[in-house]
Amino acid sequence: MPGMDPAVLRDDMVEGLEYSLDEPLDPEVTRAMRTVPRHVFLDAAAYENRATEAYGTRVLAPKTAAQLLDALAVDEGDDVLVVGAGIGYTVAVVAELAGDRHVHAVDIDRQVVSAARSNLESAGYGDVLVDRRDGADGLPEYAPYDRILLEAAVVRPPNALLEQLTPEGTIVFPRGMGSQQIVVGERDRSAPDGYHVLDEYGFVQLGPLLAKGERRNGPARNRTVREDAEIREQGYFAPSGWEYEWVDWEEQL
Repeated sequence: MPGMDPAVLRDDMVEGLEYSLDEPLDPEVTRAMRTVPRHVFLDAAAYENRATEAYGTRVLAPKTAAQLLDALAVDEGDDVLVVGAGIGYTVAVVAELAGDRHVHAVDIDRQVVSAARSNLESAGYGDVLVDRRDGADGLPEYAPYDRILLEAAVVRPPNALLEQLTPEGTIVFPRGMGSQQIVVGERDRSAPDGYHVLDEYGFVQLGPLLAKGERRNGPARNRTVREDAEIREQGYFAPSGWEYEWVDWEEQL
């Protein structure tokens, strides 16, 4: 509501989350969510528990963010990679838990990366590194990571991300399509999919992890359609098209 103290709104938001969840949240997660000024990242309805759109991307509802963060189990000093920076809010909460300089984030969308950097700076978490990358490739320059969080759905985590974990590190991701289950896994090279499930949490609905050559605002999963759209928008010498191999969505997942 206009004129209300943001700190009061954050307290109300967190209390509502705790009431709606089946299991209590880690006290450190609730402390961090009471601290990070979500209204800096999102102008409208910042403290309402619903997903929304901003900067051309889907912003997680606070409840979904809380579920992922609770499963991530970040400790102070953990080195963390967030795949899917979004508007930067979840990244900021991770930074509140681990420390700014221990957190890195990537996103495939240039506009989103720019917005996340700006938002994090405004909210007081400017030391977080945010880079434009294909999320499936991670950020090997700063690996290994104690925790990796995927803010996008996959059937199984990309091998590159698993290889960027510390020996005791864990990866948290929404597994499946449509309605997904939050899964905590660790690297296991002997397992068929390269990881071992440590724990399973509640269900969420997130968008899929985009693959190389895909765009959030275009027909991305069919090469012919993608090429036609880019030629219409940018001319025959569009920057992507022929140089991209066919994107097999199932293989990418």
